Amino acid sequence: MVKCTLSWLGPELMDVVRLFDGAEELDLAVEASQSGPRFENRVYIGGAEHLFCDSGEYSSPLEQKSLVKRYAKLSLYKVLSEYFQKDLPWGSLTGIRPTRLAYQQLEKTGEFRSLFRDLRVSKENTDLVGRVLAAQRGIYEKKEGNVDLFVSLPFCPTKCVYCSFITAPIGQTRQYMPAYLSALGRELRAAGPLIGNLRSVYVGGGTPFALEAGELREVLKMIAPLRKNGCEFTVEAGRPDTFTEEKLQICRDLGVTRICINAQSFSDRTLEAIGRKHTAADVLAAFEMAAPYGFEVNCDLIAGLTGESLEEFRNSIDTAISLSPENITVHTLCLKKGAKLKEERLVREKGTQKSAVEALPDDVISDMIAYSREELTQAGYAPYYLYRQKYMAGAHENVGWTRAGACVYNVDVMEEISDNLAVGANAVTKKLYLREGRIERCGSPKDIPTYLEKVDKIIEEKEKLWEK
Repeated sequence: MVKCTLSWLGPELMDVVRLFDGAEELDLAVEASQSGPRFENRVYIGGAEHLFCDSGEYSSPLEQKSLVKRYAKLSLYKVLSEYFQKDLPWGSLTGIRPTRLAYQQLEKTGEFRSLFRDLRVSKENTDLVGRVLAAQRGIYEKKEGNVDLFVSLPFCPTKCVYCSFITAPIGQTRQYMPAYLSALGRELRAAGPLIGNLRSVYVGGGTPFALEAGELREVLKMIAPLRKNGCEFTVEAGRPDTFTEEKLQICRDLGVTRICINAQSFSDRTLEAIGRKHTAADVLAAFEMAAPYGFEVNCDLIAGLTGESLEEFRNSIDTAISLSPENITVHTLCLKKGAKLKEERLVREKGTQKSAVEALPDDVISDMIAYSREELTQAGYAPYYLYRQKYMAGAHENVGWTRAGACVYNVDVMEEISDNLAVGANAVTKKLYLREGRIERCGSPKDIPTYLEKVDKIIEEKEKLWEK
């Protein structure tokens, strides 16, 4: 635990501490002070004092607080980087959306690279951000009245060991399906009057294709009346073992324009280790099955899956490229509370359990990320969105790559430039107030029974949010 003279800064500084293995065991303290444009931070590590002075202009209390946070985190990062003799790819940045910071800086100064250098972000990642911003031209639109619709289907065939979502094997939740579809229908009918300029629709999970064909048809038919302008329509179809010709035809008939095939890896050994009940051959079969329907396709892969070798990951990248989907998303393994693999590691760290499944070294994960960037670039893909999460392996990021047809929904959600009207369990609605520079949220309960009990209240809360 890092001690800080400003109590609200404590959690922010702990985000920096967690970037360095072993830092949580150190005796750390930060004294933060500020006078006018001068920001002063004294960082104590094991009793030794390190003084840092920075300056910055601000025009509001919110900007002032942001600079206090920025310089305190940077000061702590510099001390820990020197102590551990380690530079991290994103420097002192711990936020989810590096590109959003870049956009803000562009509005203020016309460039963002000098700020990223100051924050110790690597040149490679600074260049990556620049490439993302370039790829978003023509899609990025920050405008009142724009809205994206998200529909949550939290059902999966099985639960992967790295997954922290609320999903449970569908065999355990199928009993709720009729009531859940009915509740979705009520939410979607209530959503109609709230929708302005609909930018995109995204049906996610879970694994939407885990539903029976008739159930999937029911959901998509409920969405159809809201999608009057023919906007982008994505179904995160999911695992290849749930694909059928009938489900693909339903999607085609009801206007779906994009599907996601979540391969995660093309190594059978890895797929078995993470709890998948399909093989790499099944992924190839899903691509072949989907081809005649003309969807834009996204293929998901994960770098850093436990036990996977660099060579296996390289093969996954090469295989995905050979299939030529319009988009390929490369995630970095992120273990949150609730993930089976996270809980197993916590138990092992206490010395009460041993396992053959161990975390990959940071340098291996870095090599995986570097390979994906090089090969995808060579294959003509461009990075068009990125985001980060706490507890990501190697302090890396998730990047969506496109060769044709970037996903509007991903851009809008990651940059937070459009209202997000979300329905279903564990769905979080976001209402943007652009003139005031703020966002208000309305979240649904995570577990399905509680969601079903409170759906009327959820509808009422969203309607009130839109009345403000």
